[in-house]
Amino acid sequence: MPGEQPKIDKLIKLNTNENPYPASPRVVKAITAAAQQGLQLYPDPESTALREVIARHHGIAADQVFVGNGSDEVLAHAFFAFFQQGKPLLMPDISYSFYQVYCGLYGITAELISLGCDMAIQVDDYRRPHAVGGVVIANPNAPTGRLLPLREVERLLQSQPQQVVLVDEAYIDFGGETAIGLIDRYPNLLVVQTLSKSRSLAGLRVGFAAGSRHLIEALERVKNSFNSYPLDRLALAGAIAAYEDVDYFEQTRQAVMQSRNALTRELMQLGFEVLPSATNFVFAQHPGHEAASLAARLRERGILVRHFRLPRIEQYLRISIGTPAQCEALLQALRQLFVA
Repeated sequence: MPGEQPKIDKLIKLNTNENPYPASPRVVKAITAAAQQGLQLYPDPESTALREVIARHHGIAADQVFVGNGSDEVLAHAFFAFFQQGKPLLMPDISYSFYQVYCGLYGITAELISLGCDMAIQVDDYRRPHAVGGVVIANPNAPTGRLLPLREVERLLQSQPQQVVLVDEAYIDFGGETAIGLIDRYPNLLVVQTLSKSRSLAGLRVGFAAGSRHLIEALERVKNSFNSYPLDRLALAGAIAAYEDVDYFEQTRQAVMQSRNALTRELMQLGFEVLPSATNFVFAQHPGHEAASLAARLRERGILVRHFRLPRIEQYLRISIGTPAQCEALLQALRQLFVA
């Protein structure tokens, strides 16, 4: 289920991993210009200009890029195209919940691989003696925030050379190294990213996949049998402008990472155990306070964080990184709760 989107004013929303900073001003100008040019015509069904911009940014060819209506749509097309094989799809037991939703939708058997005791993905556990239908991981993982180093991603690819390995990099810009540079060496690799997080475009719904041409062609066939125009003219214009404003992207992602590191230090001083994070959120538990109760009491004070009632992580809170002022408001509320 998506995070709560309440219709209440003056809440501090630290529960849905949205970027605390607005989109680049160039995005707003580009969307306005696109609207003024007229919306009576269909958009480019191939999203050619956006694919070329993404390709240049990552040093790959435009025909190695597929774009869709948010990374969720891209992921859904990938599950449909590659994983309906009658063999189990390997994925972490604690990860993005929609992976199992897609499996249920398409009749795919999921084999859940337990994270280690440190909540990290253990690559050796994905070496399976029996036939598998592919591998899906989020890197950095969600909701844990832990990063799998690129060398370990490559070991994972080497362990499954015959099956598609999908690496979901929704949060990669907040502290990791993308695997897109590996796609020419590993034809079974598909990397999925979103513009919702590091480029502040959750409201536009733009995502993409990068991979070998045969994988991209398969995604195009699925897309064209479902919706030939997944991205409208406004989304295309805004996404292109977001990629072109490199300075703003760098400024805001650095600000998020600095706030994350500062929040981590402050939470640890309050007694929280915080997992290492390479995302725009932290995953933390406090040995002296029950997580569900903490989330409820913070909500009473107008601060939303995410709590998962799931095995192994029921005592953790996922806290999105807000502005410095929002992070300080969270810390002040926690200090008050702990002395009450």
